[in-house]
Amino acid sequence: MTLKDKIDLERLPRHIAIIMDGNGRWAKMRGKPRTFGHKSGVKSVRESTEAAAELGVEYLTLYAFSTENWKRPKFEIDALMHLLLQTINKETETLNKNNIRLNAIGNLDNLPSNIHKGLMRIIDDTAGNDRMTLTLALSYSSRWEIVETLKKLALQVKNKQLNVEDLDQEMFASYLDTANMPDPELLIRTSGEYRISNFLLWQIAYAELYFTPKLWPDFRKEDLYEAIVDYQGRERRFGKTSEQLKA
Repeated sequence: MTLKDKIDLERLPRHIAIIMDGNGRWAKMRGKPRTFGHKSGVKSVRESTEAAAELGVEYLTLYAFSTENWKRPKFEIDALMHLLLQTINKETETLNKNNIRLNAIGNLDNLPSNIHKGLMRIIDDTAGNDRMTLTLALSYSSRWEIVETLKKLALQVKNKQLNVEDLDQEMFASYLDTANMPDPELLIRTSGEYRISNFLLWQIAYAELYFTPKLWPDFRKEDLYEAIVDYQGRERRFGKTSEQLKA
């Protein structure tokens, strides 16, 4: 029996988020520049997207570029932005063929104008697709998102459009970048690092965390299957006891 065969399709996580880590180390181990690792990681993006869509996962969110990544050397940032535009242009036909909608979250106004324009065009081109939503977190960090949400809410209170007493968790979540999607049930991080790196901190409150030593360019469909099998072997209690769940 293969790993894929072990997956219970009736208990799939609706939303899987992935911190794609290890491109630079993967390239360094091969005596190549970091940009070589980023290029090689594109295959992993494609395989993970295909695998998730084939299984029936509704939402896949990939941490592609954080707000902190702007601190990297300019040549690496330029290479990443070029690779991003090249990849999404190349994959548009595939996304439409497979009925996958592209989405993006983060401080997108910080992206170079040509990248922003190209991204928005492809988001528009795939807007009618409904098999799966592939979200790229670009120029994103959770603390940035939470602060921006607080600013929006504070402005509404200031303009008397919102009463502070009416603010609750559900309303707060409705102002986040991820307002139109369910919270991730499964968060995967590659490369053997055990940290969240400022990614979807509000949304992963009850997510199952899965860490793999695989560097991102080596991550394949079987690795995604393995993470889902592990997820399905866990008991998700949400504060209740095992006995309560069984009852």
